[in-house]
Amino acid sequence: MRAAKARAAEDGESLKDLVTRAVAREVGLPATAGGKTGRVTLPLIARDAAPTVLVTSDDIANALVAEDVERFADQ
Repeated sequence: MRAAKARAAEDGESLKDLVTRAVAREVGLPATAGGKTGRVTLPLIARDAAPTVLVTSDDIANALVAEDVERFADQ
């Protein structure tokens, strides 16, 4: 048991993950990390999701002017 704990610690994984991976290899099943299958539900980002930040062209222009003022103020 100590050897298993040491090996798990060396690999940066938990003892449970080490044992799960070892049993899966012994039985011949593919070992999946955290029980995830790698499948996702699409779309990842909903179409009707409202933007969290509303940026207008005036906002961008003001930001660029402010940046120029800061950059060239010392010259």
